[in-house]
Amino acid sequence: MINKRLLIKNLLSHNDENSFYDKKQKLSLTSKDGKAKFLKHICALSNSNPENNSYIIIGVEDEENKIFGVDFFDDSKIQNLVNAYLKNPPKIEYENVPFPSLPRNKVIGLVTIHSNKKITSLLKNAWKYKKDIIFYRRGSNSMPFLGKNFELNNTNKEIVTAIEKNASNNIELTLNGVFDFIKNHKPDHKPQYKVFNEQFVLCWAGEQKIINNEIYFSRVDIELINEQVQLFFSALDDVQIRYNKNSFLITEFIYLGLEKQEKLYPLEKTIINFKENGKHDIVAKFLFKPPVFNDEIMVHIYNNCNLIIKKIELHKLLSKTEQEDVLRLPTNYLICYLHGFLDAEEQLKKAKNYIKNLERKFTYVKYKKTLRIIRKVKYG
Repeated sequence: MINKRLLIKNLLSHNDENSFYDKKQKLSLTSKDGKAKFLKHICALSNSNPENNSYIIIGVEDEENKIFGVDFFDDSKIQNLVNAYLKNPPKIEYENVPFPSLPRNKVIGLVTIHSNKKITSLLKNAWKYKKDIIFYRRGSNSMPFLGKNFELNNTNKEIVTAIEKNASNNIELTLNGVFDFIKNHKPDHKPQYKVFNEQFVLCWAGEQKIINNEIYFSRVDIELINEQVQLFFSALDDVQIRYNKNSFLITEFIYLGLEKQEKLYPLEKTIINFKENGKHDIVAKFLFKPPVFNDEIMVHIYNNCNLIIKKIELHKLLSKTEQEDVLRLPTNYLICYLHGFLDAEEQLKKAKNYIKNLERKFTYVKYKKTLRIIRKVKYG
């Protein structure tokens, strides 16, 4: 079992990117160029490592290997993007890896590319990259192949095998991981752990509350200690947690509604299955059925949101009422999106910097949560 934090450290010890790993300050899959560049690197690393895994590390400054982290990223459908744009797509995994030096809301992203021993190319145009183009790694660069017959060559199998072996987990790392998790969470969040199948150690913590006689948790943090992977993190969501002998179940809810009429709606259920063969899998089931509101009310809310955005763009002073409305802007635009106003997502993004600079930082958390829910709704 590989300790992903140790794996990242071992990869970074090679300092410069090379033909089996790359590092990025952030990952942007919302823009055309960001999505295309990500696909280019997946393609190049897969073609340059037919016999071993290759990796992309996200949240690291390039020149000095400074670890600054990124937000928790729970896009379990990232494989769908790769499948849609690449011919002979490799299997990829995105994992969130906590580091002691980072705040609890920041992680290092680790993308693992499992090559399928086939030549990978673009299935269709992506930004400026044309259909059928093949990429490969030359040192730290992802290059287009300009020849006629591309051949897969194994050059990194021995070194990557050694790096992964040196990142193997042990009892000391596991115990330290459990102690660190408990130490880094408030006692009233009741940090605890459970061992599954005598192999897997899962830790979780959260602020417990009772809603309609049901137990929910907020500010939830869940980690698989053996691999140093953060499986769930949220500052906002209401979550129900269940577990049995072989599985751990997380059901995520969101508050949604107009003004003071918000209710809890189930969003997604995640099941972590621990197997006897030393492996585990994660299955996500989308549950969300959005509420339906009066069309005239929705048009009014949408227009009001757009007026606020326009004033923000023109740097005009907002009235006291509009300043209060800004605090509900993420929620209102989400409801608008769910009612068919599909450009609500782009409208909300126009207010990012304004919301980010508000004194009440909770609104920016709601902003990021809204975009995350929209992404889940698209996939769902």
